Amino acid sequence: MMAETESEDNSKIWTGFMKKHWNMVALAVIAGALAVVGAILVYLWFVGDAQSTGLVPTTLNFWTMGHIVTFLLHLIFWELLFIGVPVVLAAIAGWLWWRRLPEADKACMRMGTRSKATSEGGGGISLLVTIAFCFKIFLDGNWDVPISTWTFDYLVYSCLTALLWVSIIFGIPIGLGIIWWIHHEMTKKP
Repeated sequence: MMAETESEDNSKIWTGFMKKHWNMVALAVIAGALAVVGAILVYLWFVGDAQSTGLVPTTLNFWTMGHIVTFLLHLIFWELLFIGVPVVLAAIAGWLWWRRLPEADKACMRMGTRSKATSEGGGGISLLVTIAFCFKIFLDGNWDVPISTWTFDYLVYSCLTALLWVSIIFGIPIGLGIIWWIHHEMTKKP
């Protein structure tokens, strides 16, 4: 009974905060989506660029540990430059916005965020992506083809295709549910 009351109080606090600051919540969601899309685009750009400049071989059977380490270090650099810096700047802007909030809003948020959430699980998504990856390889007719003959582009795009399939299958219903819940909570009369 007490857990239900606490959950209802947290829901009311979040609903009130979202009604009052809906524009910043929407901006944060849009910024997060842009950061994810931007990170994927930078990754795809770098994969193609790394092959065309000779940083890594195009077929996987010629890769060495040196290629892997060099590829990862360069990838981290470009991701940090193009995505990390804007995310840090956005986080600083968000922190400055938070500092300017009235103390009453901050106090309500601090009071409403106390929960006993656990961080168990989470392995299901990677299993689904792996299954989707295997399914894509099968559909492409590469099930019995040696992996060493695959190109790096094929591997990368197959992984991203599998991730996209899982994201569409589960992400769209989850996203629609969240949008419905936000709309329902925002239009609910106290």
